[in-house]
Amino acid sequence: MPGTLQELGASGPIMLVLAVLSLLSWAVIALKTLQLWNSRTGATTRSGAFERWRSGEKAEAQTALDRGRSPADRVTRYAMQALAGGFCGPALMAELTRRGNEEVSRMNGLIRLLELIAMISPLLGLLGTVLGMIQSFQELELAQGAANASVLAGGIWQALLTTAAGLLVAIPAAVGAGLLSARIDGAAQDIESAVGQLMLAEENPDI
Repeated sequence: MPGTLQELGASGPIMLVLAVLSLLSWAVIALKTLQLWNSRTGATTRSGAFERWRSGEKAEAQTALDRGRSPADRVTRYAMQALAGGFCGPALMAELTRRGNEEVSRMNGLIRLLELIAMISPLLGLLGTVLGMIQSFQELELAQGAANASVLAGGIWQALLTTAAGLLVAIPAAVGAGLLSARIDGAAQDIESAVGQLMLAEENPDI
């Protein structure tokens, strides 16, 4: 294998870009994993808070969510505070929708970057391969047929290296973006479910 990027010729800069994209994608995956770690927690706590709300223990219900760390906990806690303060009706629902959208937008931050890396990395790898193949055949032409097959084969496999590198960068980025997006979708559903349960408990405490 080539010891330096310079030995890859025209494909060298592409390999450098792919290396940077790989580091960036893994950093984003690690950052988003930490950010979303608690995004789907607190279901049991919220259920207990709803039971207290139905029984009229509204202050205790709010206190139960004070340590909640998930988006659903934050939106539910605000909804409880608003209802306890007399804020209700369509205006409250509009505000809860806005807050829910903000939470989802915050969770979706950098996911598009991962998707972009997954999309362009194979294309960059293919570009590096094409450039490397062009360089190999140019060298063959300059040699006027004097180059042996091993020299040509060496140039070709070095060129193909960028395609493999592009796929190695794209696959983890695509998998990470998919898994993280699924978790965000689940967290968004948790927000909607929590708000719905709270409104049901407020309007029909006997259910």
